[in-house]
Amino acid sequence: MTELFFMRENTQKSDTNFLLFGIIPLKLVVKWGKWAIAVLGLLILLAMWQRGTNLVTEIETLFRLEVKEPEVDISTIIVEKVRSASELTTAVYTTETVVPTHQDREIAGIFQFRTKLLYIASGEVEAGIDLARVTTENITIANNRIYLQLPAPQILDAKIDVARSRIYDYDRGFLNLGPDAAGELQTLAQQTTLTKIVASACEGGLLDEANERAKIAITQLLNLAGHQEVIVTTTSPYLKTCQTH
Repeated sequence: MTELFFMRENTQKSDTNFLLFGIIPLKLVVKWGKWAIAVLGLLILLAMWQRGTNLVTEIETLFRLEVKEPEVDISTIIVEKVRSASELTTAVYTTETVVPTHQDREIAGIFQFRTKLLYIASGEVEAGIDLARVTTENITIANNRIYLQLPAPQILDAKIDVARSRIYDYDRGFLNLGPDAAGELQTLAQQTTLTKIVASACEGGLLDEANERAKIAITQLLNLAGHQEVIVTTTSPYLKTCQTH
């Protein structure tokens, strides 16, 4: 009887503990919200301490952050350096050309009078590579060697130096009966000049010069940045780009 009473007493204590650590906290959570959660947390910590668990170690394990080795995106760095070198990759062609223009006038369908304008134009053509178009897709890295493909060179700008250009001769013909069209003829001469100097620049190898300057400049730039094995090429053929940008 004594043993049976003792077992019942232990069973009642176990039930009481269950109620204490299970049902009561659940009711507290429902009724008292965050305060009940705090009490429940303390009870859990107390239980862990009674088991002899190293609480600090478990918390550190739970919140431990895995720190990976830092990595450098070399391709992105190369792109930034290349884009910053636009001014190093241009070639400039300057020329002076004589452009004749004229305009006719007919009187009564029989007589024709011509006005002539002779224009001496000084122009400049700039060719280069649009390095803003370089992306990481243009870069390949293999065996510590960098392969960089640049866009094709193109005419970036063509302009007339108005200060150095001038009308050399203007003639309205017999008795000045030709049309008074100085302004129109000068504008026509300037437009013709742009076409002529771009064609002359291309025939003179301006795009080839811009291409070589770009390859040399970019190679030297990357060498100074610590990349010794650099192979720079350009997209070809590029003669079709010989037009104003």
